Amino acid sequence: MRILLVGATGLLGRSVREVLEERGHKVVTASRRDPGIAVDITDPDSITAMYDRAGPLDAVAVAAGWVPWKPFGDLTAPDVRGALGDKVFGQVELVRQGAGRIAEEGSFTLVSGVLAREPLPTGSMAALANGALEAFVRAAAIELPHRQRVNAVSATVFAEAMDTYESTFAGYEAVPVRRAALAYVRSIEGGRTGHVFVVE
Repeated sequence: MRILLVGATGLLGRSVREVLEERGHKVVTASRRDPGIAVDITDPDSITAMYDRAGPLDAVAVAAGWVPWKPFGDLTAPDVRGALGDKVFGQVELVRQGAGRIAEEGSFTLVSGVLAREPLPTGSMAALANGALEAFVRAAAIELPHRQRVNAVSATVFAEAMDTYESTFAGYEAVPVRRAALAYVRSIEGGRTGHVFVVE
């Protein structure tokens, strides 16, 4: 398959690219600072330009999306708009525009996260974004055209990032990032739609 990977330069994105290429897929990469195709997923025009440059696609995989991590009392209105505008709007817009771009029976795989089901201090914006995305996946799955599919991968904290997030995710058992990347393979190569692949 010819797969567009958005957010290819981060920890998860690099692993997703590796496992997809191991399986013989052609991976086209895009990210905010990608030397090939640069994209700002908060900007619909940037997403349009990305799809124009990417060419024919069988699937889109997303490993991008920012949210602020702050105590609830410190959050500002721009923080809330930022969480929704980046991780939620950006991924929804990738699907909205991409539905008219990818092949019949193509697929979208989005990224949510453990905070949709496991609240943590300073994580209310991550919970908001992840929960919204998972609800969107279930609803969009019944309306996408051309027998296209949409799923999400929702992983707990990665072992490779535990040095950074150990205090935030105290008591959580981290997983290797490759396990989350393999969930992208299940989403792309499988037949499920409207599904959240939980990795923990």
